[in-house]
Amino acid sequence: MTHYDDAAALATLVAGSARPVLVGLDVDGVLAPLVDHADDAALLDGTGDAVHRLAEHDGVHVAALSGRSLAGLEQFGFGDGVHVIGSHGMEWRSADVLELEPQEQQRLEVLTALAEDAATRAGKGAWVEYKPASVVLHVRQADPAAGAAARDELAARAAEIDGARAKAGQSVLELLARHGDKGTALRQLAHRLGVCTIVFAGDDVTDEDAFAVLDDGDVPIKIGDADTIAPHRLRDPEAVQTWLRELDRLLRRRP
Repeated sequence: MTHYDDAAALATLVAGSARPVLVGLDVDGVLAPLVDHADDAALLDGTGDAVHRLAEHDGVHVAALSGRSLAGLEQFGFGDGVHVIGSHGMEWRSADVLELEPQEQQRLEVLTALAEDAATRAGKGAWVEYKPASVVLHVRQADPAAGAAARDELAARAAEIDGARAKAGQSVLELLARHGDKGTALRQLAHRLGVCTIVFAGDDVTDEDAFAVLDDGDVPIKIGDADTIAPHRLRDPEAVQTWLRELDRLLRRRP
């Protein structure tokens, strides 16, 4: 049976950590419940407020770090007080627009054609998401057997493309023309901000890259019951919201 941390106890742990602290948060499955289509996702009522209140504390930095593109993150309405990083660390709201080199653009075009073909083979319910440096096959709404077969075949075909990377997630396969990972982005942001403690909450396979770069004294938090290297767990976005609110309350009491 999966053991989940008590949200209040986990908030106490983070509130007592050395500051400055960076609280990194994946979005889908962490702040927003998972849905069949990404365009339908929304933060839980009150979660956006909790995130922004947390970012108001001295010595606390908050980042939304997602595999979504920056354009795909706009629907969640993160304010200027929150660092927003998309495309697995390749897009930063504070940076210039991501531009691919000609070779990378050609690679992306090939990967896009492969993904579109895979969606056709997966059948009704499968769809393709387009990002500046990657393309994603979604099969959550497709027939399970056909979706899995199409995803596996796509992974095999993409592996033959020189320089391409693949990231598997929950009923998705993302093909990248340029490599990016959440762990590298999290470390870069932490270095830029000069923090003492990094906290990161994520639910998907790609979040393991972020957990892997954290040190002793940092706080990795897995959301859900999937396998993980993270030592802490919360059950779902509702538990995350409880944790964020309790953390805000504790920080307001701490000098």
